[in-house]
Amino acid sequence: MDVEDGVQLSLLSGFVPRERTPDPHSGVVLATQLPVARVLIESSLPHLDRIFDYSVPAELDAEALPGVRVKVRFSGQELNGYLTERVAESDTARLTPLSKVFSAVPVLAPEVLALARAVAERCAGSVSDVLRVAIPPRVAKLDKEYLERLAAGGGAPEEEPATPGPSLLAGYQNGAPFLTHLAAGGSPRGVLNALQGFGPVSWHHQLAQAIAHCFASGRGAVAVVPDQRDLLLLEDAVGAVLPVGSFVRLTAEDGQNSRYGNYLRVLSGEVRVVLGTRSAAYAPVANPGLFCLWDDGDDNHVERRAPYQHSRDVLLLRAEAQGAAMLLAAHSRSTESQRLLNTGWAQPLHPERSVARQLTARVISTADSYETGLDPLARVARLPERAWSTAKEALTRGPVLVQVARTGYAPSLACQRCREIARCKVCSGPLMQSTHGSGLEPLTACRWCSTPETDFQCSTCGGHDLRRVVVGATRTAEELGKAFPQFPVISSSGDHVKASIPDKPAVVVATVGAEPLAPSGYAAALLLDGDAQMRRESLRAEEGTLRRWFNAAALVRPAREGGVVVVTADESSAVAALVRWDPAGYAERELSLRAELGLPPAVRIASITGPQSAVSSFVAALDLPDSVRTVGPAPLNGDEDYRTLLFFPFGQARQVTARLRSLKAANAAKKLPGVQVRCDGLDVL
Repeated sequence: MDVEDGVQLSLLSGFVPRERTPDPHSGVVLATQLPVARVLIESSLPHLDRIFDYSVPAELDAEALPGVRVKVRFSGQELNGYLTERVAESDTARLTPLSKVFSAVPVLAPEVLALARAVAERCAGSVSDVLRVAIPPRVAKLDKEYLERLAAGGGAPEEEPATPGPSLLAGYQNGAPFLTHLAAGGSPRGVLNALQGFGPVSWHHQLAQAIAHCFASGRGAVAVVPDQRDLLLLEDAVGAVLPVGSFVRLTAEDGQNSRYGNYLRVLSGEVRVVLGTRSAAYAPVANPGLFCLWDDGDDNHVERRAPYQHSRDVLLLRAEAQGAAMLLAAHSRSTESQRLLNTGWAQPLHPERSVARQLTARVISTADSYETGLDPLARVARLPERAWSTAKEALTRGPVLVQVARTGYAPSLACQRCREIARCKVCSGPLMQSTHGSGLEPLTACRWCSTPETDFQCSTCGGHDLRRVVVGATRTAEELGKAFPQFPVISSSGDHVKASIPDKPAVVVATVGAEPLAPSGYAAALLLDGDAQMRRESLRAEEGTLRRWFNAAALVRPAREGGVVVVTADESSAVAALVRWDPAGYAERELSLRAELGLPPAVRIASITGPQSAVSSFVAALDLPDSVRTVGPAPLNGDEDYRTLLFFPFGQARQVTARLRSLKAANAAKKLPGVQVRCDGLDVL
């Protein structure tokens, strides 16, 4: 039993040991060699997050190999689990035999188990919860085909060479050495600030070239992107530089059969390059040499279920453990990436100013003194004169992108007289306007209960008139359609996100993150609602807004081809960084401010959420070091739960997270009220 298991067992100290009943399977003939199977049970219960020993019946000896899925008898019921290893002896005097090996395919590779343990340790979670994401659900038919191929001697086919082509990182600081080192079998670590989101030097072609250099060195690679649109772009780019059939994609969007089939191809060594979303970070690639992550600031990289791990942290742990190269790439730069640069763990792949000027669009802020001198109403108008004239001129040359903050028609309404948020008479939910109903006017209804509002009266001042606090994508598209009737208006938002649009003059209205790709780039982009985005109650509101601006601006043609970006927001450090196209400078400044204030990612953070008494008792029992700063418990808005925040330095992180895991397991074993523990949650502050 390893050290971790010993720690887990110690959680139960003080309990009266349960007397073991006689083994009902005492007549079972056991395997003669390594008769003890160590099993990790699939359970999210914290106190079951350890290894249990079972005996191996002789009839299961050949199938009971490390990594296979098994069924075991536990506490009177049949549970699934993974056989992690076979050993000769056990500390337990009497063992229950394995019930069944229901999949003889060793899907749990040793490196995946080690990674899952490291992730669980970092996030104060359970290994079983991590493996639920890492290993796709089983498909029995594919298991059978896999075993038949192995029996027939199937293995990795002969591979054709990769064709990386001329360097796409020319003019980038450390760009050429990174690719050279990678092709020579080295393990460099870099943070790339990509300039374009379209064309032959776009981010997906740059990542594909790095993967091709790694492939040429005889090693495997894993690339993780936030969503399906980015995955399709990267897949096309990789397909242009790698041989056919040399890579697969792993994403839940492809369905259970396709995902599991591709996982087995990777497991067998048939392919050694994997592209995908969050779960692809765990792909058991043979001899990995490079791990890539695109746009680590995107919330889609965060797992929605416990232990809420981030793809970036998973790949960083894996690169460190397996001695592989790491490439974090984005149009902007997250403060987490900047911290890696500050510590010297990674090196910047930053474009020289001459290259940036050549490949990026001209950025105009309507809040600067020159623009406000020309248009005094530019600060208050949603579509200032500069944005209007830019769109009008650009539409003669190609499509124009209009980025807005919200979906819908008018997702937020207020009283015209007193400016109080308009609320429903039935449930007090916020009122909104949706697209046109049966009449000519938009339909006003409650956002919560959908009750129509036909006779609004403000509960504060008695007013009857409504005003739109936020204008959504649908309303914006309607207004621009009237302003530019000779051009088509394309909407990309909500459930109707478009991956690409033709290279023809059109007004494209898209919410943040849903901007379609124009093959030759947009002639111009209007970035609206910036102030509304930065007013969000979040520590990362400004950083996130700048990331979305850079992502949209990277889709616009270079300034030498007439590309213009107009941002309509008040003056701020984020606007200045966009105008200068300086994501590195902004990230460095923002991280220094966070360090000064003791906020993440300069420090780590853990949130404990639950009933007030449970949270208080949990924190009191932690026995934390003096270096840990505790804030709370404080009530959550609109909820009965309370939350306490723990801020702790990276040097104390292992000690703190280990204590969090241990106390969760001990409380679960004692059946005390549970609390939710999240580490490094992006939405906590």
